[in-house]
Amino acid sequence: MVFYYKARPDAGDYTIYMGADKNENEELIKYGLPEDVCDPRGPRRGRRRFHVDKVSSAHVYLRLKKGETIDTISEGLLEDCAQLVKAHSIQGNKMNHVEVVYTPWSNLKKSPSMDVGQVGFHNPRMVRMLVVEKRVNDIINRLNKTRVERRPDLKAEKEASNAAEKAERKMQLKEKKRREEMERLEKERRAEIRSYKGLMVAEKMTSNRQIASAGKSMQEMEDEFV
Repeated sequence: MVFYYKARPDAGDYTIYMGADKNENEELIKYGLPEDVCDPRGPRRGRRRFHVDKVSSAHVYLRLKKGETIDTISEGLLEDCAQLVKAHSIQGNKMNHVEVVYTPWSNLKKSPSMDVGQVGFHNPRMVRMLVVEKRVNDIINRLNKTRVERRPDLKAEKEASNAAEKAERKMQLKEKKRREEMERLEKERRAEIRSYKGLMVAEKMTSNRQIASAGKSMQEMEDEFV
C-alpha cells in the first residue's frame, strides 16, 4: 500500500507519497524515478544534541517536475514533506527541533547487508537537511484530507518511465542530427557564395576598355564566348 498526498495549492501540482510500512519502502527504493526526492532517514535531534541517535520514520517521497532539482524546491513544499516525516515517526513526532534529511532518489545506496527499508547515500554532498521546530497540526490535517491509498504496480511504472525517457532521448538525438545537417548545408551554401564572388572580382574581369584596346568589338567577344 502506498499513500499519496497533494501538496499545498500555492506550491503547485506536486505529489507526495510514502509506503505503508518498511517492506513497501523497499519497493519504493527499488523502483524510484530520477525526478524523485526522498526523506530517507527521518527525524533526528538537532545539531545542538548531535549525540542523540537517529530515529526511525516513514520514507517520504516528492516527485519533482522535469528540469527541477533538489535545490529548487520551495520552502512550503519542503515543509509539507518534513511535517509528514515527523508525524510518521513514533519518537520524532514527540520531539521538538528535529532534523530531516533529504536527497535525490538516485543518491540512495542500498547494499545486501542493510536491513529492509534501510538505505545509505552514494554522495553525502547530495544530501540536504532542514530543521522542523515542532509539529504543525494544520499542515498534517490538510495533507491527510488529500490522502489516497493505492496499490500501484511500481515495476510497471518504472518501466513506463524508462521507456518514455528513452524515447525522449531518441527524439533529442534526432533533432541534434537534424540541426547539425542544417548547419553543414548552410556552411556549404556560404562557401559556394564566397567561391562565386571570387570569380567576379574586378581584377579577374575584362573591362570594355580592355576589349577596345584589344581591337575587338563586343559582338566578337560574344561570338568567341559562344
